[in-house]
Amino acid sequence: MKSILRGIIFILPLLGMISTGQAGIIPWLNGDKTQEVPTLAPMLKNVLPAVVNIATSGKVVIQDNPLLNDPFFRHFFRNMPPIPRERRTQSIGSGVIVDADNGYILTNHHVVKNADKIFVTLKDKRRLKAKLVGSDPETDIAVLQVEKDNLTDLPLGNSDQLQVGDFVVAIGNPFGLGQTVTSGIVSALGRTGLGIEGYENFIQTDASINPGNSGGALVDLRGQLVGINTAIVGPSGGNVGIGFAIPINMAKEIMEQIIEHGSVKRGLLGVQVQDITPELAKAMGLKTTQGALVSGVTKGSSADKAGIKPGDVIIRFDGKKVKNSAALRNMVGLKRIGEKAEIELIRDGETIRLTAKIGQPVAEGAVAGEIPLLEGATFSEIVPDHPLYGRVEGIMVADVQVGSPAWQAGLREGDVILSVNRRPVKSVAEFFQVASKSPNRLLLRIQRGNFALFIVVEK
Repeated sequence: MKSILRGIIFILPLLGMISTGQAGIIPWLNGDKTQEVPTLAPMLKNVLPAVVNIATSGKVVIQDNPLLNDPFFRHFFRNMPPIPRERRTQSIGSGVIVDADNGYILTNHHVVKNADKIFVTLKDKRRLKAKLVGSDPETDIAVLQVEKDNLTDLPLGNSDQLQVGDFVVAIGNPFGLGQTVTSGIVSALGRTGLGIEGYENFIQTDASINPGNSGGALVDLRGQLVGINTAIVGPSGGNVGIGFAIPINMAKEIMEQIIEHGSVKRGLLGVQVQDITPELAKAMGLKTTQGALVSGVTKGSSADKAGIKPGDVIIRFDGKKVKNSAALRNMVGLKRIGEKAEIELIRDGETIRLTAKIGQPVAEGAVAGEIPLLEGATFSEIVPDHPLYGRVEGIMVADVQVGSPAWQAGLREGDVILSVNRRPVKSVAEFFQVASKSPNRLLLRIQRGNFALFIVVEK
């Protein structure tokens, strides 16, 4: 479980208010009187078989200490035994069967990251070997597949219809204890800017979520899947009442692309946007601070061709309200390349409706194939829609072919390469110039979301 999630076990005295859904009422003998008490048992009886435990094992490469590249420091460690280059890793998490006919299971990317073996344990104790169909680090969604054999799936709800105060139930495998159920309410919706993932639109809940719950189900009282538990906020890694789940509508979009393409191909609108402060709203004569203010438009981009201009305020995207710049970025990120989007914006007090065709996220002039060690990858300057645009200096991995040498080396689409062989690179030309001098081994420092890591690429 990512350490940004937490939840309080809520006994729900308010369940007596339940009048819809599959939650039930059972008779309870209290002395001489038979009373009716609320229970979630009828709903859970149908839901629990669809929630699975996931155990993985894998290996990661141990990076050399950069100091050992210095002859002065290497001198002092020359008689030390060799350091193992790999170490085994294990992970325990949860998952949800969403398509019994095809054996598809939704879970978190971080649950199966670096895994070379994945096993799924069902509620009836059957243990099945699973294969990774694909994953998306930017939203922390992964899709697994097992052989279809008397599986039970969970019907998908509509997370767009959730409201703050709705009752929800979290199901998962906390601390490796086995299948566990906790309940609570939806505490907030549309949480962004937490720095957990590249694309954030979290459901916040106080239903208890702990390490091991990652990838588990957040269901409503109808027994429908409304979210995938993914992170907790807790200073010690345990729950303190603030948990986050990925809305199922977002997870479904990602899942469909992964099943179809093996990865997510995000489109580009070509705008730089910012939130609207009260001061900006007053200066621009706006009646609200909701929407995304366009501060820049990339020449020749989809936005430019559609007629979007700096100073426009985008208030709707494909019929959905745009609350802020992060919300617009999420909406664009879920659109497929080539799809059209209806955009409603305000310009000089007038409402204008435009249609934009989502374009390729690869910047013009992107280069591929000049470095054999990184064959299969395409590199470009960092595009304006990238979350690290303007925050770091480097070059972007614009595309990676699944299974290629670059993919096997660990590069992923959207990574930003900060340095090659400890030398910072600020342009594609500089990157190729430095990398071409080391045909047999490259030490890459990359930025992926909010994390930086080193990758060694060797023949």
